[in-house]
Amino acid sequence: MRGLKGKTAIVTGGASGIGRAICQRLGEEGCVVGVFDKNAAGAAETVGLVAKAGGKAFAQAVDITDHAAVGAAVAAFEQQAGPTEILVNNAGWDRIVNFLDSDPAFWEQIIAINLKGALNLHHFVLRGMAERQRGRVVNISSDAGRVGSSGESVYAACKGGIIAFTKTLAREMARKGITLNVVCPGPTDTPLFATVGGGGEAGQKIADALRKAIPMKRLGRPEDLPGAVAFLASDDAAFITGQVLSVSGGLTMAG
Repeated sequence: MRGLKGKTAIVTGGASGIGRAICQRLGEEGCVVGVFDKNAAGAAETVGLVAKAGGKAFAQAVDITDHAAVGAAVAAFEQQAGPTEILVNNAGWDRIVNFLDSDPAFWEQIIAINLKGALNLHHFVLRGMAERQRGRVVNISSDAGRVGSSGESVYAACKGGIIAFTKTLAREMARKGITLNVVCPGPTDTPLFATVGGGGEAGQKIADALRKAIPMKRLGRPEDLPGAVAFLASDDAAFITGQVLSVSGGLTMAG
């Protein structure tokens, strides 16, 4: 992709799954990657994988739901690598449960990780981008936020909120040289996916049903996502902002 070499990029949720794959791809493209994750050991492992492939990365162990901690982590990364030019908000968590069987404590946890966490990163990183008059943001939402998903009502609300938030900031930041876009994964075979359905026989039934529903007849893989992210972060997408791209094997085809 044009214009990625030498850029500094923060990726949240980079310790495993889709986030790790994004870190590896951006490292391959020549970016200096900040691997932000609560899982310090996993983040360090991702840094090692990026380095093994010839790239450069730094790990920041941080709880993205903590506003002050995010600010400190961003400052620490920028001291190591320079101003952040690319932000990928990928971190997320969910568990399948019908809304009427859930409780406010569960809602707060879902909202804190999937919505508030991304807001915290934007709050610190966008300020610097605006001052420098350039930047790329790619937010990882979900097709649950586009078309809904049974058993994921609060998660879908957060992911729909990320889409609306991104579109609004894309309008606010366009004249400052900053683009913001969204990538929506469909069901993807990650460590998180393995736990969302509760595991065991019930989880296997969910996975099998999704495979049958997806036109390509398989779940997504972490490596299916980084190409879309790299494109939207690159100079090839300089005139694209406020857009939503589904990567779902054709499971959802709504505009």
